[in-house]
Amino acid sequence: MNVSDLQALQFVIAAEGQAALATPRALSQYLGISSASTTKLLDRLTASGHLERHPHPTDRRALVLTCTAHAHDEIHARLARMHARMREIAEAVPVESRKAVVDFLTAMADQLDSEGSVAPLSP
Repeated sequence: MNVSDLQALQFVIAAEGQAALATPRALSQYLGISSASTTKLLDRLTASGHLERHPHPTDRRALVLTCTAHAHDEIHARLARMHARMREIAEAVPVESRKAVVDFLTAMADQLDSEGSVAPLSP
C-alpha cells in the first residue's frame, strides 16, 4: 500500500467519523489528483478489499466511499505500531528537556497554523 492509498483510507475513515459522505470527487480534491488517478486508486483499494463503493443517497450520478472492516483493522494495526514507537521516542527525551521540546513544537505548530499551510483532514 502506497502513501496515496493510506491517505485515501484516512480521508474516508475521517469522513465516516464525522458522519460525512466521502465521495470520489472529494477524495480527488483532497489528494490533489486527477479523476482518472482517483479511479485507478479506488479500483486498487476496492480490489484489495479496503474500500467499497455505494450509490450516493441523494445524487444518482455520485458514489459514496466506505472503508471495510479489513481497512479499519489494517490502519489500526499500522497506527498502533507507530504510536507505540512514538511513545518510546517521547519517553526517551530527558525530563529536564521536555519543556523545551514542547515549547519548540508549540511554536512550530503555531507558525504553520498562521501560514494556513496545514491541509484539513475532513472532506
